[in-house]
Order: sequence, then structure tokens, then C-alpha cells
Amino acid sequence: MKQRGLYIKQSLLTTNLWSAVAGLGIAAVIVAFISVTAGKLASYNTVVGQLVFSVCITMAISNSVFFAQRIFTINKGSAWVFLAMYYGSSLLGVAIGVELAYFILSLILNFPFKFLHFKDMGFSAMVALIVCTMSYMYFSQKERLTAKIQEKELDMLRLREMKTQAELATLHSKINPHFLYNSLNSIASLIHEDPDKAESMTLKLSKLFRNSINQGQESMIKIKDEVEIVKTYLEIEKVRFGDRIDFEFDVDEETMEHLVPRFLLQPLVENALKHGLAQVAGQGKLIISIGKVGERLRVAVSDNGKEFPKELEVGYGLQSTYDKLNLLYGKDYDLHILNEPEKQIEILLPLRDVASV
Repeated sequence: MKQRGLYIKQSLLTTNLWSAVAGLGIAAVIVAFISVTAGKLASYNTVVGQLVFSVCITMAISNSVFFAQRIFTINKGSAWVFLAMYYGSSLLGVAIGVELAYFILSLILNFPFKFLHFKDMGFSAMVALIVCTMSYMYFSQKERLTAKIQEKELDMLRLREMKTQAELATLHSKINPHFLYNSLNSIASLIHEDPDKAESMTLKLSKLFRNSINQGQESMIKIKDEVEIVKTYLEIEKVRFGDRIDFEFDVDEETMEHLVPRFLLQPLVENALKHGLAQVAGQGKLIISIGKVGERLRVAVSDNGKEFPKELEVGYGLQSTYDKLNLLYGKDYDLHILNEPEKQIEILLPLRDVASV
């Protein structure tokens, strides 16, 4: 209530300031017109009288309209009701302004004050109606233009959102065929050497794509679903790599219902296998870690394979990750490529859950 009262006071102050300025402007126009018509400068009494009348009437009209709008809470959508209120309160303001002006002039010019000046009210009402009509037309046109601009801005926002969704869909469509190509090559190489492994890999590939399709085209999915996709992917890769690589998941159970970008982990894991662990002579190890760090979500893919080169060339998997994070988070994320204290790609994201999307 205090904030609303302060807002009304500020609005009323602004209204009165603008009304006073408008009144001075109208008085200047009338005095100039009188001077030109008479062929000489208007007298002191005329100038003072016009200034007092114009300022008092414009301020009285503005205040009448201001309080009428707040007392009756009339929306401009009800055009006829609003116009009746607008012109009715304006005419009331004219009557109040005329009497107030005569009272002030009686004090300044020292003449007796008499109540009700109908002749002056009639002339002032005619001028006020013309000015109020012009003012109404100006502000109505301004509001229409503002509404059109806001509508255009909303359209642009919708187009940007559609563009983002289209770009994300393109990234997803790139990931799936890329992975499918690698997996089918692996299956083809196993068909004659080890048919059982080829069959197992085919079934797991089917499961992976069934999980992927069931997620629809949402940009964000729950961590538990993303982890399930990566586990299935690694089961496929385990058929190819055998016992040469150990896969480990270190996922905080409290994060399972939080959201991450769809297919965030798979390209990073694939990158670690392809560029880090594929050429390792000894036992390889790949760790996927997900947990909270303060108010951020930490996602990390670590391996004991070949270190990242100092001049790292961003390949397909890493580039798709950058693109996806930029589309979904803008600048509100961190991605670190580290060799110390252990080799890993670490991503820090804002915490998001289903309710926040």
C-alpha cells in the first residue's frame, strides 16, 4: 500500500508539472494571438490573467481526469465509457479551474471575488474540449504505435526462440547420424569376427535410439535420462573395446531430477574415447561426474588417455557442445578443458529443474 501511495504521488506530481508547462504554453499562444489581433502588446493584466487562467484550468482538468481514472478504474478498452469519463471530468476541471483562477486573480489584482462565472466557463470549456481532443488523439495514436512496436518485439522474440529451437534440432540431427555411422561401422566389423557381439551391439543400439526417440524434441532432459542414454552408449562401446577401458559414473543422486541439455554427455564421452583412450596401451579409465558446486551444476568427463594438446583443435563433438550451450545458456556457463590435476572437460551450468523451464 505504501509503494502504491508513493507511485500515485509521483504520478500526480508528474501530471501537475506537465499540466503547468502545458498551461504556460497555451497562455503564451493566447497572449500572442491577442497581441497580433490588437496590433499591440497585450497589457500586464491580460498577460497575468491568461497565465493564471491557463495554468489553473489545465491543472484542474489534469487532476480531475487523474482522480476519475483511479476512482472509477475505467479501462480504455471500454471506449465510450472512457470518453464519457474523460470529457466529463475535463468539463468539471474547467469549472473548478475558472473559479480557482478568479479567486487567485482577485488576490493578485485586488478585486472582489464572485462565485460562478458561466460566461468564462463556456469559452474555456470550448477551448478545453479542443485541446483535450487533440491531446486524446495524440496519446491514443502514441499508445497504438507503442502497442504495435511491442507486438513486433514479441514477434521477433518468438522468431528468435523458433530459430534457437531449429538450431538445437539441427544439432540433435547431426549427433544421431554421426553416432549411428560409427556404431554401424563397428557392428559391420564384428559380424564375421564375433556374430554374438555384433548382435548384442545391435540390440543396445536399438535401445539407445528408442530412448532417444522417446525423449521427443525437448531441448532439456532430466539428468537421470541423460545418464541412461550415455550408459547405453558405453555398453555399445564396451562391446567394441572389451575390458580395455573401465567406465565409471559418479553422479550425485540429488541432481537426478535437474535438467541438462539433451545429448550433452554423449559427444564428450565419444570425444574422450576417440581422441584420448583409443590409443592407450594400458588400462583405460573414463569417469563421468555430475554434482552440485554451490548454486551450479558440475558436469565433468575425465579419462587417463592422451593429454589435450596446448593448441587444441575444436572437433565435431566439442563444437556441438559449445553451440548447444551458447544457444541454451548464452554466457551463463563455464567450460574448462584441463590436463591438471587430471585430464577432463568440466562444465558448470545453472541449476535447472522442470518447474523452472
